[in-house]
Amino acid sequence: MEDKNLNIVSFSIPWPANYGGVIDVFHKLVALKASGIRIHLHCFQYDRPEAADLEKYCETVQYYKRETSISALLSLTPYIVKSRKSEELLENLCKNDYPILFEGLHSCYYLNHPLLKDRKLYYRESNIEHTYYFHLFLSENNIFKKIFFITESLKLRFYQSKLKRADHFLTVSEKDCEYLQKKFPQNHVSYLPSFHGNNELKSLTGSGTYAFYHGNLAVAENSLAASFLIREVFSRLKFPLVIAGLNPPDHLLKLAEQFKVKIIANPDNDEMFNLLREAHVNILVTFQATGLKLKLLNTLFAGRHVLVNKLMLAGTGLEEFCSIGNTAPELKEQMERLIALPFDEEKLSFRKQMLGARYSDSANAVKLTEIIFPEKI
Repeated sequence: MEDKNLNIVSFSIPWPANYGGVIDVFHKLVALKASGIRIHLHCFQYDRPEAADLEKYCETVQYYKRETSISALLSLTPYIVKSRKSEELLENLCKNDYPILFEGLHSCYYLNHPLLKDRKLYYRESNIEHTYYFHLFLSENNIFKKIFFITESLKLRFYQSKLKRADHFLTVSEKDCEYLQKKFPQNHVSYLPSFHGNNELKSLTGSGTYAFYHGNLAVAENSLAASFLIREVFSRLKFPLVIAGLNPPDHLLKLAEQFKVKIIANPDNDEMFNLLREAHVNILVTFQATGLKLKLLNTLFAGRHVLVNKLMLAGTGLEEFCSIGNTAPELKEQMERLIALPFDEEKLSFRKQMLGARYSDSANAVKLTEIIFPEKI
């Protein structure tokens, strides 16, 4: 069989795989490599060191400096896109004729470039970005960040039309798939769940001694959700809450101290996994229904009971695996019910059967390969 080579342009260095977007990219590399795809990875470097581990899964790995100057900020092109402009990247993409997979709108600066007009180009959607940034605007208190988020949201809304050049859109949720099918009726749009690296369920049966919330706490939406849980839900419960994630802000640390909630800052992958797995209830809430909440999928593969609000489930098809509460009283009521309920073998067996079939990385790698290389299957 002829070699199948693929360029992947990543918005960041996808290692370590410790937050939503890079988890999808990294485990996609692993699954595609296992499927026989020869990957040529191009990634932007700005807050992470070069990662030798990526060479295990890629034929080539190349790094490009992200341009974070004031000129990128003032451009009419969205900052997340403009700051990932690199002539070296374009030159390297033109050195071969392999298909190109752009990871997230962030990486799509060259999607419409004339030098790539005869190439097969694929867009991996991770969010409806202008909606995501609008919700960041609503969640943020800092006036300068609010101005940035609302401005970026407007830029992203107008920039979205440039995506029509892509030969195929690959969305992370059914909800986003429906939106993009309506927005781009002439384009091929397919739902392809996020890659997550869970090859088998590792949930424990029985009971744990705490509830657990996790996320990138530097993101305003996540710190707002954590604050909501501390003030409105667990201040009225005697059951312990543990929170873990990247770079918790000072105001959250002070609030947690006030209510005697434990916060674990910047845990490594193993510590995060153990915290998630040993919790009795993993509680996840969000105030915006964008993308697939990858941490929800990871939690279902590793944790016991999972309690969410409806916005966390939007477009995921995961309702049957979760308990649901939308208000603070509803979440408190569900917590009280779950505290007294051990996670049993029947629930574990149901999850194994259904999640393994729907969200297998290997099966989704085959689906992706069939889309990009239909003539080579």
